[in-house]
Amino acid sequence: MTTLENVQNQTVKAGTDHQTKGDRFTSFKAEDFAIPKGRDEDWRFTPLRRLRGLHDGTAAAPTDANVVIEVPENAGDNVSVTKVDSSDPRVGLAGAPVDRAAAQAWENAPVADYVQVAKDTALTEPIEITITGPGQDQVSYSTLVVELERHAEAVVILRYEGSGAHSDNVEFVVGDGAKLVTVVLEDWEDDGVHLSNSHIQAGRDATVRHAYAAFGGEILRSVPHVRYTAPGGDVEMLGVNFADANQYFEQRLLIDHSVQNCRSNVLYKGALQGDPADADRPASERKRDARTVWIGDVLIRPEATGTDTYETNNNLLLTTGARADSVPNLEIQTGEIAGAGHAATVGRFDDEQMYYLQARGIPEAQAKMLIVRGFFTDVIRRIPVESVREHLEELVGNELERTVL
Repeated sequence: MTTLENVQNQTVKAGTDHQTKGDRFTSFKAEDFAIPKGRDEDWRFTPLRRLRGLHDGTAAAPTDANVVIEVPENAGDNVSVTKVDSSDPRVGLAGAPVDRAAAQAWENAPVADYVQVAKDTALTEPIEITITGPGQDQVSYSTLVVELERHAEAVVILRYEGSGAHSDNVEFVVGDGAKLVTVVLEDWEDDGVHLSNSHIQAGRDATVRHAYAAFGGEILRSVPHVRYTAPGGDVEMLGVNFADANQYFEQRLLIDHSVQNCRSNVLYKGALQGDPADADRPASERKRDARTVWIGDVLIRPEATGTDTYETNNNLLLTTGARADSVPNLEIQTGEIAGAGHAATVGRFDDEQMYYLQARGIPEAQAKMLIVRGFFTDVIRRIPVESVREHLEELVGNELERTVL
C-alpha cells in the first residue's frame, strides 16, 4: 500500500538531471521548503506580503476550520463521511504538497475530512461541501479527500465563503471507470485570502469534469495537479474568473501525462476591471490594479503515447487598471501522440464584434455587456450542472452591473 513515506521517496528534487515540470520536489514538511521569495519562479507573480503569513510560518495561530459536508438524503450507506488522521494511507495518496504554503497547511491540519462514494454508486444529487473562512484577521487550515471507487458517479460542489485567511490541500481520487463532476466556487468576502493545493488522480477509463470559478476574495492562489494511473483517463479543466480592483487571482495548473491513451482539455476565461474613479483620486488613495495570473503546464512523458491534449486561456480587459498574465507551457517528450496544442490571449473588446452589434442598433455599452456574457457562456455552458450554470451567469451579471464600460 502507498504510504506518505513512499510518496516522498518517489519524488525527484529540483535541479537534478531528470527534472521536468512533473518531477518537482514534494514534501509533507514545511521545513523542507525554502521560504518563498519574489524572484522564485513559482512565486514571482504572487504578492507575498499580502498572504497573511500562510507561506512563511508567520501566520496567526490557527482556528479550527469550518467544513460542512452535506450528502444527498437518498445516498444511504453508499457515501461515507469521516474524519481521519493525516497519517492514514488514504490521505496524501493522490499527491504531496508541492510548495511551502501547502506543506504548512498540511502540518496545521492533522485531521482530514474524508468523503468516499462506494463502487457502482450513481448519485442523482450533488454532494455539497462548504468551507467558511475563520473571520477577519483569523487563519485556518484544512485537508479534504474525495474518493470515488470503481464505476461510481458523483457531482461534488466545493464552495468557499466568508472572510479571513485559509490554506488547504484537496484531493480527488477517481477510481477505474468512475465519473466525477466537481465545481469549486471561490466566493469570499473582500478580505478573503485563500491558498489551495489540489490533486486530481484519474484511474483507468475515469472521467473528470472539473470547473473552477473565482469571483470573491482579495488573494486567491490555486495550484491544481492532474495525473493518470492507467490508460483511458479523460480530464477536462474549466475555469472562469472576474477580477475587480484590489483583487489578485492566480491559477497555476499542471497536467502530467505519464501513461498512454489519456486525454485532457483545459479552457479558462477571465475578465478584469479596475476602478474608473481612481483617475480622480490622489495616488495614495488609489486601489490596486485588478490582476490575474494563469500558468498552464502540460507534460507529455515519453511513455504517454496516444495522448490528446489542448489548453486555452483567454482574458478580457474591460477597463484601465487591469492586468492579466497568461503563460501556457507544453512539454512533449514523444512524437507518438494524437494531438497537442495551446493558445492564450489577453486583449480588449473585439472590434469586429462591436461593429456587428452596433451596426444593428445596439448601443455601445449594451454591446460590450453582450460580448462579455458571450465570452463567459462558452465556458459556463460546458459545466454539466444546471444550478451551477445559472449561479455563474448571475454572478457575471452582478459584476457587469458594477462595470463602467
